[in-house]
Amino acid sequence: MSADQEARNKTAFIGFHDALNTGDLDAITKAIDDVVHPDVIFHAPAPIDASGRQAMKNVWAVLLRAFPDIHVSTEDMIAEGDKVVFRNTVTGTHLGEYRGLPPTGRSVTYNEIFVVRFSDGLVAEVWGVVDVLAQLRQLGALPAVAS
Repeated sequence: MSADQEARNKTAFIGFHDALNTGDLDAITKAIDDVVHPDVIFHAPAPIDASGRQAMKNVWAVLLRAFPDIHVSTEDMIAEGDKVVFRNTVTGTHLGEYRGLPPTGRSVTYNEIFVVRFSDGLVAEVWGVVDVLAQLRQLGALPAVAS
């Protein structure tokens, strides 16, 4: 894959991240439709009963209901071949139900890493590692770790 294609892949996913930070589900849904293959393979810790593009849309609907001020900051981005890797810090305030937990009003900060594979200019496969343990501890659903 050419350096030019790697740059286009990075630019496509930066645009997607920009849409995520609007907090607007319609903008996020449009961004998913624009950059994600309809049959994307989604490997991530998401309790969503869907597949393809719809799984990603459902994840964001759940996250926006739970954390309406959610913000994803990209700390590192690496592109090589058909893959782009993002290391993110996510922040938000728990103002809606999340994983069975009623709103707590607590702020969360957690990390995630995603590897995204492109095919024909669209996201074809996503692998995600999200620090759900940190989320749940900060929301009071699990005990904090003693230091």
